[in-house]
Amino acid sequence: MTVDTNTVVSLQYKLTNHKTGEHIEETSKDQPMEFLYGIERIIPTFEVNIHGLKAGDTFEFSIPTLEAYGEKNDEHVAIIPLSVFFDESGKIDETQINVGAVLPMTDNDGNHLRGTILEMTDDTITMDFNHPLAGTDLFFQGSILEVRQATDEEIAHGHSHGAHGHHH
Repeated sequence: MTVDTNTVVSLQYKLTNHKTGEHIEETSKDQPMEFLYGIERIIPTFEVNIHGLKAGDTFEFSIPTLEAYGEKNDEHVAIIPLSVFFDESGKIDETQINVGAVLPMTDNDGNHLRGTILEMTDDTITMDFNHPLAGTDLFFQGSILEVRQATDEEIAHGHSHGAHGHHH
């Protein structure tokens, strides 16, 4: 079976910065990436590059910034009053709120975001809500481990359920 719409793909890969060679992340045969192909939860160019492959095939390709997570956007950096981060006692938890920490946040429209703390002052916290890989050209090397037809339930739910099923 080949990688196509409504198949569940299991693969291993190594992701690096295409320009610098810096290691970003890696999956393995023991902990592969598994996903339902064709539902737009993966970078579209990634899917294009593995389309038609089958178990045992290898791949190697780059994805330029604009086809991955886009350029960094200064409008996605926000200065937030420190008081937003106060706990019930009027203090911040410095084990969780510190420069470099990535925090789940919600915007005024109820959208869920993840922001990285860039700077803290006595009154404010500067957070970057760009995707961590924004501004990065990606390079993937890997292999397809398994391709199988998605179940009707997986297709209805919009994601793979893995080897042992899935419960909502």
